[in-house]
Amino acid sequence: MMLKGRESLIRLIGRRRRFLRCRSLITTSVPQIGSKEDKDEVSTESGNGDEVWVDCPVCGKKVRGEEPVINSHLDKCLARGTKRKLSQCTLFQLKFCTRPKVTASSIESDLTRTEFSSSANDHNIYDLASEMRNSDGSNNKDESSSSSVSLTLTTSTCNIFTRNRVNRVENLDGLLEFDDERKLLSGEKSMQIVGLEGFPQHQISDDRIDNITSSPLSLSKNRTPTCVEPLEDDDNSKILLDTFIVGRKFADDTELIIGAMVMLSRDFENVKDSNAIKVLTKDTGHSKELGFIPRELAQYVSPLIDNFQLRFEGHITSIPQHPHAVVPIQIYSSGIASFGEKDSSSLQEFNSFRINAVCAAEFSKTHPPISAKYQQNLLLLLKEVLKINAHLFTEGEKTLLQAFLSLSDDSQRLFARLYARKGPWFRTASISYAEICDYEEAVKGLSEAECVTLFKSIDKLQIGDLKEVLDVLNVGELRDLLCSLNKSHKKIVQNSDHGTRKQDYVARVLGAYGSGLCPNLPSMILGKTGSCIRISASAESVFWRAERLFFLNGEQDLSAFLLVDLGIVKYPAYNCIFTDQIFPDRSDLLSYEEAIEVAQVMDESLDENNNELVSRCVEISASHVSSFVEEDISSHFGSMAAFLSCFSASWVYSKVILLGVSFLEHERRYKDAIDLLKLLLLKFKSDRRRGYWTLRLSIDLEHVGCLDESLEVAEKGLLDSWVRAGSIVALQRRVLRLGKPPRRWKTPSFSNSVNRKIVEVHVQGRPVNCKTGVKNVFYGEDGERCGVEELALEYYAGEGGFWQGVHTESGIWLTIFGLLMWDIIFADVPNVFRTKFQTAPLDLETDSFYEVRRGLVESLLDKIEHGMAEELLIMSWESHVGTACRGVKWDKHSLSELRAAVTCIGGPCLASICRNLAQDYRSWSSGMPDLLLWRFHDDYRGEAKLVEVKGPRDRLSEQQRAWLLFLMDCGFNVEVCKVSHAPV
Repeated sequence: MMLKGRESLIRLIGRRRRFLRCRSLITTSVPQIGSKEDKDEVSTESGNGDEVWVDCPVCGKKVRGEEPVINSHLDKCLARGTKRKLSQCTLFQLKFCTRPKVTASSIESDLTRTEFSSSANDHNIYDLASEMRNSDGSNNKDESSSSSVSLTLTTSTCNIFTRNRVNRVENLDGLLEFDDERKLLSGEKSMQIVGLEGFPQHQISDDRIDNITSSPLSLSKNRTPTCVEPLEDDDNSKILLDTFIVGRKFADDTELIIGAMVMLSRDFENVKDSNAIKVLTKDTGHSKELGFIPRELAQYVSPLIDNFQLRFEGHITSIPQHPHAVVPIQIYSSGIASFGEKDSSSLQEFNSFRINAVCAAEFSKTHPPISAKYQQNLLLLLKEVLKINAHLFTEGEKTLLQAFLSLSDDSQRLFARLYARKGPWFRTASISYAEICDYEEAVKGLSEAECVTLFKSIDKLQIGDLKEVLDVLNVGELRDLLCSLNKSHKKIVQNSDHGTRKQDYVARVLGAYGSGLCPNLPSMILGKTGSCIRISASAESVFWRAERLFFLNGEQDLSAFLLVDLGIVKYPAYNCIFTDQIFPDRSDLLSYEEAIEVAQVMDESLDENNNELVSRCVEISASHVSSFVEEDISSHFGSMAAFLSCFSASWVYSKVILLGVSFLEHERRYKDAIDLLKLLLLKFKSDRRRGYWTLRLSIDLEHVGCLDESLEVAEKGLLDSWVRAGSIVALQRRVLRLGKPPRRWKTPSFSNSVNRKIVEVHVQGRPVNCKTGVKNVFYGEDGERCGVEELALEYYAGEGGFWQGVHTESGIWLTIFGLLMWDIIFADVPNVFRTKFQTAPLDLETDSFYEVRRGLVESLLDKIEHGMAEELLIMSWESHVGTACRGVKWDKHSLSELRAAVTCIGGPCLASICRNLAQDYRSWSSGMPDLLLWRFHDDYRGEAKLVEVKGPRDRLSEQQRAWLLFLMDCGFNVEVCKVSHAPV
């Protein structure tokens, strides 16, 4: 059974991290759910000798000297407004050292002696000290360093170190006005970065990252040479170009010789690049394919070949060491360009292509193409992240990235390969990649840059490392190792049968090592595995952070580049306009990452059925949420809070708590679930999930016998503007059921609306199975097995009224919505597009989507209502077919089906559905009727019907009921088709 919220949490976590910083925190004691005081708030006498206890500078209480505990405690103190006098100590020293007055110079000297990999880095103390040093307005480094600026820090300064940061987000009231519909015309859109004022751009200056050839997915300015407008009297003599042969792995295996003659040939059958040009050997007999010229050059050379009948040939200038590396060549034009009727326009066009080809060739001299595409993708990712989010990395992390960027191609490629694999340990002897020439040098470089950890000796080997290294061995090697242990240590390891699983072998080996009877076990394992390698903890943390910041989710990784490179996925064109940062401060990012780590431990604990650890994760999350003040989110994100609050730690913790509620309900611990639901409703006043929380709270209160309180919760929920769609219907039905005399004497006004009768149609079928809990399967008219939906389609196609239709549920509606609203979905709205790998704006599932684009949406809906839907649909389909967009399923529905659907539905009804989805996509994007049916009349006018199909043991969900009632209000023809077993 999948717990409610588990799938969503898995998507949020994405790729599980190998090294979790918060694991030690989870194993420590935390406050119980619902307690008023934290367990860390104890007197001095309560601390033991092994723990470090410090004084809170706000309330004066003793707290444990762990960074997460300190931060959580400070959040609570500052939220309560409990402040001491100005004589309190400051927070510049995270150990809460007592210093009545702090100077900028003293801070800097202290930080110089501090290890920045600890909490000092996590709170950007160094940057703050630099700001204080220059606070006198002087730009002279010597003057600012010599002058000591004494500052007494109050509690307001201390707030810098809490997770609730100063608001740096501008209001969206200044958004562009979208009155001009011409701005919605489709076309190439480029990246725009607008004024990220106040956010330092600490960019790493390195040729390896600056010289990356531009990619269509890059958010940076295009680094390829732009078109040059030539003079009319430019010389059009022979063209000489120095370039490279790329894509050699797709070519024939041909031995290369310096000076060997080559020639160019157009590749018209290349589906990925219409300008592709092949490089062939220039032989008198059969020419062999060597590869291609770079795409950036081919876009200018191909018109010279196609339009002006130029021929190009040349020779190889040098041979690379690696068989798949790029090959330098020099090519030149032969013959005379054909202009047909000579005129100034054709000559100018020729000169334009010629000059730009020369520029592209010159550009490639300093920016040679990278043969390994995945290496280029990784460098591009780092480039974009460091361009926009460099302020979120410490100096130590930047140093690590600088070291990585200075490594050889072999080292970078080996790291990229290992990072993409599961691991964590790999045998160096078994690593084999064709594009890596020297493995030993690659490993050596990565080790010196501290990007990998090597297992060459038994020094400092922990039991956790030993278990991971044992996973490298196969079953046969583990069996041999156990046999060796039995011989050496008088059979202390028993039952090593051939049928034993690998996990059992590993457990027995670790048991032998843990007993202390096999101290030489690590050396025996090393003898089996040989030298091993893994990604280091520091490198894994930095690259995981960079990947997360680039994609802004856990579902995408570097493989997304591969899907684009292979042409499997095509992302839409839109502008990325930045005016604000998602994470203004590094501490905000660290809090968010810590919350994700707790979510990962929660997910892993559910996999391992570790209920105790699951409870610990829920308690930790509840502790953080209990100190959360919702106003902090709006002050932090401003008007972007609606769609950027999901990048806050409190939002992640709320998802852990929701999963915990489902877990507790499954365990029948309803009172604990009630406490968590009340906490969520108390702390999150403006959240679209309040409807589900309120419904579950009312249900759980009924489980524990509190019927009056359950009814009261349901009634209050109906007054909540954030309770919507199916949750409203569910709460209304609960109020009607629970609110009977003597609890309530007055019948609610919504009684008649929610109790409306929906037309029902009954269909009988021959069942294949009649088992409870198994999907209903019937025999169709052709004798084949089918589901209840297909059986209903057969009925409506025949005696049910000769309807055509599809079983689609929400699919066809979301596809129609995406196609009709395409230009509005991808309109130029600041901050909603942060990466070129998005299929929808970040605010699509929030109220902000409609509010910001209200004029555009209503203008389009007016056109739909007046019968232009089919025309708009055709235009959008032909312009964007195959492009990824949220909800659009190109392969599920043909254009003819979509045209028939929108025509028969009619403008007013279709406009109502689109408006509903635009205003609240999140609440209404699921639960739509199973079948959409239509039939035409003689005058190309038609009618449509929506049918929800239910099997013998099925009933309507509240979301489905909400949709049916809404569609009835819109004037749709709606039915419920109930399929039952035919009598034998």
